[in-house]
Order: sequence, then structure tokens, then C-alpha cells
Amino acid sequence: MFMHFSVMLIIFKQQKVEFPQKIYDDLFNSVEYNLRELGFGDVAVNTKMKNMNKTFYDILLKVNISNKSFKINKNLILKYFESLNDLNTAKYELFEQYMINFYHFCFDIKPQTMIKDALKFKVI
Repeated sequence: MFMHFSVMLIIFKQQKVEFPQKIYDDLFNSVEYNLRELGFGDVAVNTKMKNMNKTFYDILLKVNISNKSFKINKNLILKYFESLNDLNTAKYELFEQYMINFYHFCFDIKPQTMIKDALKFKVI
């Protein structure tokens, strides 16, 4: 979820379009609400939200390692997706291609409808 959201924010920045704060707030409010629904108390929710916020900003700031085109930061991906860390690099390459395709898909649609249209993204 944070990977996709980060890609969308990167595109908004590249297109010099202001991202609606309400969408950001709604995402984290939904996560917090779901944690509470799972039965976590105030202290646990606050701790988990703080950790998720750090993770999100780590991904957002490090996911793209190229200024000219979209290129995935392999070290970041391996940090958060341990299943891609094995000797089989085909899994990683598939994931990398998926994220690049998602970037290009989102870049081609209007920023005003990006969130809604991103739900229609299919891997070809």
C-alpha cells in the first residue's frame, strides 16, 4: 500500500500538482481505525502508527533512485519485502517491473482521477 501511495505522490510532484491533504489524512485515519477494530489499545495504536509513518516516509523518500526516469531502489525493496531477498532474483525482477508499469500507468492518467483510476490497474 505504501509503495503504491509513494509512487502516486512522486507523480504528483513531478507534474507539479498539489496532492490533496485529505487523501493522505484519510489513508492514515483508515489504518488507525482498522488497528482499533483489531482490538489494539491507544498505546499500541500510537506506537504502530508512529512506526508506519516512519516506514511510509522511508519508502517515499527512497523508492525512486533516478531523477530522469522511475527506477526502483533495490535495497529499499529488499528491506521491506523479505520474501524477495532469496537467491531467486526472478521474483524481485517481476516486482520491479510491476512497480515500473504501475508508475507509467499512473503517469498517463490525470492527477485528479489517479486514486480512483489506479484501482483499475492490471498487470499485463
